[in-house]
Amino acid sequence: VVRLRLSGAGGYADLRGPNTCEVLDPGEVKLLRDRLGPDPLRADADPEVAWRRIGRSRTPVAVLLMDQSVVAGPGNIYRAEVLFRQGVDPRLPGRRLAREQWAGIWADLVALMADGVRAGRIDTVRPEHMPEAMGRPPRVDGHGGEVYVYRRAGQPCLVCGTAVALAELAGRNLFWCPGCQPPVG
Repeated sequence: VVRLRLSGAGGYADLRGPNTCEVLDPGEVKLLRDRLGPDPLRADADPEVAWRRIGRSRTPVAVLLMDQSVVAGPGNIYRAEVLFRQGVDPRLPGRRLAREQWAGIWADLVALMADGVRAGRIDTVRPEHMPEAMGRPPRVDGHGGEVYVYRRAGQPCLVCGTAVALAELAGRNLFWCPGCQPPVG
């Protein structure tokens, strides 16, 4: 569903993901920004702010990454992909996430989201797993980009061959590889 289309002489851009789209005055913009967590696209973002919330929460890390007051910016694709790339079970409570795992997640978000802005699409697959390297056909999906688990439920994992899992968590589809992201006992 397109929620907003911005158009100009150079083309257009569709805003699809947000639940809300509204025009705000400058004061309202400041109030909104003050409620957001650190943004991986901003050089001045402090990942420690997010870590303090994540590290004491019983909420699954996958839910926390979608909470814009914890981390601003990542949506469902980046959430699924960064947790896969870091080998983290998305159902892991935030307080059980190791600090080193958080550092890896944050660094990955910074790099992947910046790449996505530059390319205008979300590609999260490492070079050795790209279609050309693996001799497989490219992904065909309206969101474009090469991904490990997002919208690949039931398909074999590009790394281990296990079927990609799908569940609903906090009202959103959650994709992960049970082989590469095993539950922590």
